[in-house]
Amino acid sequence: MNTALFQFKLLSHVCTVTPWKLIGYTGVLLFAGRWLVQVIASHRVRRSHLPRLFWYMSLSGSVLLLSYFTFSDKNDSVGILSNLFPATIATYNLFLERRHFRAETNMHSPVRG
Repeated sequence: MNTALFQFKLLSHVCTVTPWKLIGYTGVLLFAGRWLVQVIASHRVRRSHLPRLFWYMSLSGSVLLLSYFTFSDKNDSVGILSNLFPATIATYNLFLERRHFRAETNMHSPVRG
């Protein structure tokens, strides 16, 4: 996973892309893209709003970045710690969403007796 897939030159720097870097890039895109999702959702409802997709993107991006910083040649404790907290918060918020959805579903379901 650490072997070079391809290289390209960016200004005077040669960038080497590995499978792990593709995982890291995907994580960064998901983690950063969640804010675009939040802005669009807030615009639609005309108030500040964090849709469920925001938390899924947070969790997915954090897990991909945790994998990159843990298992690639990077093995960077700063990267691990900086992505562990958002992953925990996203997981907790998804748990709350699921619990709220179940409570709402049970409240509206007919009572069988």
